[in-house]
Amino acid sequence: MATGIRNTLDTDNMGGLVWRLAFPSMLAQFVSVLYSIVDRMYIGNIPEIGEVALAGVGVCGPIVTLVSSAAFLVGIGGAPLVSIRMGQKNYRSAEAILANCFLMLTVISLGLTVVSLLMKQHLLMWFGASEVTYVYANEYITVYLLGTFFALMSTGMNQFIICQGFAKTGMLSVMVGAVCNIILDPVFIFLLGMGVRGAAVATVISQMASCLFVLSFLFGKKPGIRITFGKYHWFIMKRVMLVGLTPFLIVAFDNVLIISLNAVIQKYGGEGQGDVLLTCATILQSFMLIVTMPLSGITTGTQTILGFNYGAKRPDRIIRAEKYIFLMCLVFTSIMFAIAQTVPEIFVKIFTQDEKYVSLTVDAIRVYTLGVIPLAAQYTIVDGFTGMGISSVAISLSTFRKTIFLVCVFLIPPLVGVEHVFYTEPISDFLGAICSVTVFCLLFKKIIGYKKESAS
Repeated sequence: MATGIRNTLDTDNMGGLVWRLAFPSMLAQFVSVLYSIVDRMYIGNIPEIGEVALAGVGVCGPIVTLVSSAAFLVGIGGAPLVSIRMGQKNYRSAEAILANCFLMLTVISLGLTVVSLLMKQHLLMWFGASEVTYVYANEYITVYLLGTFFALMSTGMNQFIICQGFAKTGMLSVMVGAVCNIILDPVFIFLLGMGVRGAAVATVISQMASCLFVLSFLFGKKPGIRITFGKYHWFIMKRVMLVGLTPFLIVAFDNVLIISLNAVIQKYGGEGQGDVLLTCATILQSFMLIVTMPLSGITTGTQTILGFNYGAKRPDRIIRAEKYIFLMCLVFTSIMFAIAQTVPEIFVKIFTQDEKYVSLTVDAIRVYTLGVIPLAAQYTIVDGFTGMGISSVAISLSTFRKTIFLVCVFLIPPLVGVEHVFYTEPISDFLGAICSVTVFCLLFKKIIGYKKESAS
């Protein structure tokens, strides 16, 4: 099996290879978005309380994402290292990395469950819940946090399926959970009358199904690198966390941005306008997930190509891969930009039929997505450096873009009004992409050149 993987990543036509890994990963991420969107869609359509309950669940978003970011710390931290070891034909080391990552995710998930449940009340109020929306936020997050182990395992360990070239299997693991969620949501929310709590129960059961699928595959005989026990070493865990720190901090910083946006909306909008704008922001953030998650699927799903060839000292293939990855990202973001600017109301009306909410959210989506196309370069460059283990450059570029966003969040509302706060995203997207492209042009060929000299 290991030999077959090597031939795929080391010799296959690059355009076809990128497509075979990127498309299933992109589709898997798109399907995974259905977890949150389907929940919010059904919640927004609960009679009488839909819009307010949707705002409450929107407040839970940063907590859910913050907990899930631990999966990226270990999964995306360990998967590139496994790819690099495979490129070096060091399969025993790759197996040791996977064993350590499995232990790390187990310990982290159990610890996060306890800590998050103890702090949930304070977190919800800090993250923008009002007296009206708190009850719905608390119902949802209490149940969701009880399934933390399944959420982290299904997401984190799935990276080790994809990095071995089983992109379709990785996609299937996500689809198992998404399909379960789509089926179970209306059953628990409406048929059993559980409301917001029912949406969380459906999500936890769906994540359990994905988790069982992923673990059964990685414990089975099909993958070349399987989960084993033993060979635990602090040095391996430290290396995983060092590489995974970039995606972890990126996701964590994303949470800071969403929390700040929600808090600023609540502060300057007041309890009346604030709750309305918070509902709009929840729908808007759901739309952005449809953009950023599949985009991330393209760039993280192809990291194994970059990591493998970086370990195999094949800079020529790394350069070709980056060109194809960027082209695929550019096509995707251009399509999503066209949809966002022409027919956003189709998406918004899935969540609410109230014309006041529809009108406000449609305008917000058109503003928020003005900088979507430059994200193609941002994601290709940042995740490209991460895939090769060059995490310091990746985190610096990501931090620059998010710092711009954070500054705008706090400057725009007091200067020009809270209704213009959604301009923060396009401003940070354009400036972030300009910075990333500049750094890429200055450093990337130098890094690749160094590897060429080492190989000669």
